[in-house]
Amino acid sequence: MNIKQKGKFGRFGGQFVPEVLMPAVKELEQGYKQFRDDPEFKQELDYYLKDFAGRPTPLYHARRLSEKYGITVYLKREDLVHGGAHKLNNTLGQALLAKYMGKCRLIAETGAGQHGTATAMAGANLGIPTEVYMGAKDIRRQRMNVYRMELMGTKVIPVTSGSQTLKDAINEALRDWVSNVEDTHYLIGSVVGPHPYPTIVRDFQSVIGNEVKHQIMEKEGRLPDSIIACTGGGSNAIGTFYPFIPDTEVKLFAVEAGGSGMESTDKAALHSASLCVGEEGVLHGARTRILQDPYGQILESHSIAAGLDYSGVGPELTYLAETGRIKPANTSDDEALAAFDELSRMEGIIPALESSHALAYLAKAAGSGELGEIVVINLSGRGDKDLETVLEKGVM
Repeated sequence: MNIKQKGKFGRFGGQFVPEVLMPAVKELEQGYKQFRDDPEFKQELDYYLKDFAGRPTPLYHARRLSEKYGITVYLKREDLVHGGAHKLNNTLGQALLAKYMGKCRLIAETGAGQHGTATAMAGANLGIPTEVYMGAKDIRRQRMNVYRMELMGTKVIPVTSGSQTLKDAINEALRDWVSNVEDTHYLIGSVVGPHPYPTIVRDFQSVIGNEVKHQIMEKEGRLPDSIIACTGGGSNAIGTFYPFIPDTEVKLFAVEAGGSGMESTDKAALHSASLCVGEEGVLHGARTRILQDPYGQILESHSIAAGLDYSGVGPELTYLAETGRIKPANTSDDEALAAFDELSRMEGIIPALESSHALAYLAKAAGSGELGEIVVINLSGRGDKDLETVLEKGVM
């Protein structure tokens, strides 16, 4: 998507922001346009991705899982990125961009705490003071990530309004940005928000899919039949999918959180599945699919995975779903917990609960034949942060 198209993906995306925020949005758009292809910027970012983040991450053949399901399963090991998730790909890119633009303060929002942690890492490494907004509910269930952020010098600001989760944290971060646009960069963690954020985050996360494409050709001599990624706001999903969009023979599955309900089309059951049952609307500066009531009020989302607990989804993913290029699906809390347990026991890898939703779709779909013979699952994060949650649910 060319940045000159103002972030429109079909009729989705755009810049639905207060007039007071437009100068900051335009400044960011121009700054990204200026530096994204700058040789010095690219060289410095490559250095941080390689020597600080630990890229490239492996594409791992999950042999025991492959044997069980009768297909070849590969895991893209984003859980091995420094900090334990894919989030650092984007935070390093945006923090470095902020530095090149002359910004001296970073703010961010976080749900599961992984984006907040990754922002804290980037801010500490680049010497930029950082503050992170986090829902009070998420602070309670992700205490270890809160401590990690504070350990790196980041101030974590509790958000007690609304559902006290990611949606509300984004609202508070936007309010902060409006008041401090001159010296502050708002480091959004997913492919949401007004243009140019969905484009910026997608571009920085596309390192995942570009590596997968190279690695699978080395290992199999051809592209995979299917790629599966969990989807909340959608940064790990679009980062994995984007390099494969022209390759129409590769099926792309975006797996959302079905909450406590099993797969269905009931909004009451699917608490965070905007692609599956959402309606067109505007959320956080972009037109996309969102969960809303008949009066246009945003519905409270729910997922056992804090990083999927969001009432909307990235506008580009909405466009790709509407045009049929990606297939939306959903898995429940219980299915994700079962997949969490299965990967831990069968491969010695403890996945994040977010990633467990993508793994759970493998269990649901492998027998139908729709996934084909070679499947790549993006293992977007590791599960250390979720052990308390899993223990409370009595898994094991």
